[in-house]
Amino acid sequence: MQANQAGNSHTFSMGMFLVALGIVYGDIGTSPMYVMKSIVEGNGGIAHVDPEFIVGSLSLVIWTITLLTTIKHVLIALRADNHGEGGIFALYSLIRDCGKWLIIPTMIGGCTMLADGVLTPAVTVTTAVEGLRSIEVVDEFLGPGQHLVVLITLVIISILFMIQRSGTSSIGRMFGPAMMVWFLFLGITGLWMTLGDLSILRAFNPVYAAQVLLSPNNKAGFMILGSVFLCTTGAEALYTDMGHVGRSNIYFSWPFVKICLILNYMGQCVWIIQNHTNPALWAMEDFNPFYVMLPEAMRPVAILLSALAAIIASQALISGSYTLVHEAASLDLMPHLNVRYPSDTKGQIYIPFVNNILWIFCALVVLYFRSGSRMENAYGLAITISMLMMTVMFCVYIGAVHKHPVAAFVFGLVFFALEGVFFVSSLGKFVVGGYVAIIISAMVLFIMIAWYRGTQIEQEQNVFLNIWEHLEDIKNLQDDTSIPLLSNNVVYLVKGEEPEEIDRDILYSILDKDPKRADAYWFISVNTTNEPYQKQYEVETFGTDHIFRVNLYLGFKVRPSVNIYLRQVVHDLLATGELPKQKKLHSIYGPSDVGSFKFCMIRKMMPQEGDIDFVDNLLVRSKYVIRRITGNPFQWYGLETSNVIIEYVPLFLARRQKEDRLQRV
Repeated sequence: MQANQAGNSHTFSMGMFLVALGIVYGDIGTSPMYVMKSIVEGNGGIAHVDPEFIVGSLSLVIWTITLLTTIKHVLIALRADNHGEGGIFALYSLIRDCGKWLIIPTMIGGCTMLADGVLTPAVTVTTAVEGLRSIEVVDEFLGPGQHLVVLITLVIISILFMIQRSGTSSIGRMFGPAMMVWFLFLGITGLWMTLGDLSILRAFNPVYAAQVLLSPNNKAGFMILGSVFLCTTGAEALYTDMGHVGRSNIYFSWPFVKICLILNYMGQCVWIIQNHTNPALWAMEDFNPFYVMLPEAMRPVAILLSALAAIIASQALISGSYTLVHEAASLDLMPHLNVRYPSDTKGQIYIPFVNNILWIFCALVVLYFRSGSRMENAYGLAITISMLMMTVMFCVYIGAVHKHPVAAFVFGLVFFALEGVFFVSSLGKFVVGGYVAIIISAMVLFIMIAWYRGTQIEQEQNVFLNIWEHLEDIKNLQDDTSIPLLSNNVVYLVKGEEPEEIDRDILYSILDKDPKRADAYWFISVNTTNEPYQKQYEVETFGTDHIFRVNLYLGFKVRPSVNIYLRQVVHDLLATGELPKQKKLHSIYGPSDVGSFKFCMIRKMMPQEGDIDFVDNLLVRSKYVIRRITGNPFQWYGLETSNVIIEYVPLFLARRQKEDRLQRV
């Protein structure tokens, strides 16, 4: 799909409405399972709440959803589309020319989103499984402690990660209808409880939200906002998933989702007000009003639906993590990993390395925290940081790209204040579990910094030569029949778009390091563009019929399958006569006009000594360690089945002033 079509390919329809429900709202759709539970627990339990506290807490929830989700993400963020695509890296592609410093909020925001991809499956699935305790018979079966709850959670999470490799297109078709049933369940059960006390509607008055923050009945004080913020986790998916479902489908589906969410919150609050004096509830283990407010006969249905919703939410975050890593790699912020396409669904990818890492970390989080309430302490802190970083980037987009500095100032003032308060309140979670989210984020951030800075240092050390000055040298090598023919075509993957410049290491590889005689030499550069689905190329022949400099221009959503695109370029040049026929005689497919290909990749290695400071030295070496762990680069370029040579060269750094010399004895 071309970039100019991407943004217009998702017009509103009921089918896409259902797809939006299944893809976009999984995370935020499961928030009623734990938001009020977390708020009540943070105040000391249901025995320590009163009607005014509950009404004020509900008001905070309503206005948090309205301000951070509806206004910021739906009404404002969706306008910042990159040819129909959204997300932090798509936004960075739009604004990166506005300042080099913008890479900092981009990396911080990206790493916290990936941390969310670890925590969401753990907290949502665990909370759903814990709902089994609301059924008396099942509670007796589970017994005291969390052993069986943890075991069931790990089994579900393991199955979820195992099915990723086979693709989820068939499962994805049921996501939309399943989430429609889920939201209708939320709305209907919430409305049913709300009708028992319509005075709860006063929570729409923001005065109650302000009052509860200062109320003596609010034992958490401003720290209550750390629990309230959980109602908006997943809001960033509205922007990130815009490319999958289109802006118009989010516009039309969000009001339905918001109404269902608020109705359920209202229903839970009415039930808490009516039952907070019941002593039987005070000692209940894992008390959760979402389940307990329902008649016992309905609880199995609620648990089944919540488990399905949790799986869908987890699936959305896992798929989103693949996309984040893939886009970060395209921007040289992460290592190039093996990407698979398990189905024909547009944009659906599978990265085995990322899948396994997420699986391990999700399991470790479940084993470490062992309960949903403890996981909620880790949940939310990373997302507040992510939202703050996105606010910085949106300010630049509004002010610098759209030339509205006043609007950018107002936007920044309002949302920095709101999200800053939520961030400060969430800091209280740090010592009780939030440090886990920060540790995961810091690990991902270090990988990004090491890869980005290591790449910068490599580029600083590169020496480029003018290829025109070496055309005769290459021609002499080609004509030297005393050297065996390595291949009909030798292909090098190069950096940059400038056709006349060639890396010295590549010319050294051709002419000096085991001279490589061939009929044609190809220098291919893969350039990532801001347009998500762009596929274009240009060729420079330097007036020869055997040297070809090819620039591929691929959108950041397109897999750089070099062998496939090179095949097309070769046939185009054969058709124009710019490439002579190579007459391949021996093949199971019969004679061909195209001969054999051998791909050569140059990789840098860190020398033992060089003039480089300690931090840069650490980052470069870290990049090379990460590179060894994450696999071979030819997988990223789609060359798994091609004939590939990998040559290692030292990273040329400035020599030391004083060298130790050997003395002859």
